Amino acid sequence: MKTVVILGASDKPERYSNKALLLLKEKGYDVVPVNPTLETIEGIPVVHALSDVARHPDVLTVYVNPERSAALADDILALSPRVAIFNPDTENDALESRLAEAGIRIVRACSVVLLTTDAFESTVTQKTV
Repeated sequence: MKTVVILGASDKPERYSNKALLLLKEKGYDVVPVNPTLETIEGIPVVHALSDVARHPDVLTVYVNPERSAALADDILALSPRVAIFNPDTENDALESRLAEAGIRIVRACSVVLLTTDAFESTVTQKTV
């Protein structure tokens, strides 16, 4: 089972991060939502900071704006996911460059689209050429 951290997870059904959480859970992924103010989402315990994530995830999917993710750069690097997905409007060139230099594969895509088209698994397991 792959572990996926959702940075900016939401309990609001209209939010893409919530839709991604539900789809990931449905597809059998180990989901770790990160939100500083929530305790649970859909029965899944929420961690309040990236530093609270107990293990290195396979995937980090980003749902926070570039300013917020820039402030979390060191925490994201310490988390050391194999792949970081930057969803639409979360793209951050400087952060993505730092992560790529650290050997983290960068994907710019919508996690919900990847999940609903059954492309998530193949996208996150692709090898960098």
